[in-house]
Amino acid sequence: MNTLHIIPPQTGAAFELKKGNVLTIIDPMGQQVSDMVAFNREDTKEKISAGKSMDFEESILLTKGNYLWSNRSNKMMKIIADTNGRNDFLLAPCSPETFQIMYDNPDYHPSCQENLYKNLQPYGIDVDDIPTAFNVFMNVQFDERGKLKVLPPTSKAGDMVKFQAEMDLIVALTACSAEDSNGGTFKPIHYMITEGACK
Repeated sequence: MNTLHIIPPQTGAAFELKKGNVLTIIDPMGQQVSDMVAFNREDTKEKISAGKSMDFEESILLTKGNYLWSNRSNKMMKIIADTNGRNDFLLAPCSPETFQIMYDNPDYHPSCQENLYKNLQPYGIDVDDIPTAFNVFMNVQFDERGKLKVLPPTSKAGDMVKFQAEMDLIVALTACSAEDSNGGTFKPIHYMITEGACK
């Protein structure tokens, strides 16, 4: 259960996470974002909710000690460790349209939305079912007027975030494909699953 899994740059992975088990997401080289989404394994219409999580946790910057909540107001995951401390829950996964609209790039470009969808397809999850992701290591800043800016991650090589599952889950992760989110380069993401005591 302690196998290290590697997500190559600009790709993704999906897997099941049992209640009580711990997911560790690692930035092995530094300054690499990982988009994470989660669904109730028994009913995939229940999924991670940015709005509910920020509402119930009373913060837009979620880190150690915070919970990630579902669209049905249930706890899905608890953040039990965070060595970097800067994550984002405001911005949606980058999509083909992201690169057309924001990067003025009409050509094909890998995207987190595509990588999440491709890996979630075996679980019967459609592209339109993918919620706003919890963007691990993503550094989104805003000014006094609310203007958003995506800066390079503050994460360093070896930084990690640990999540404990509060229910049986289907989880999908990416090694983010957007240049601005990752300081202009693309790197892998590592993850591990370890057994924990069920609550």
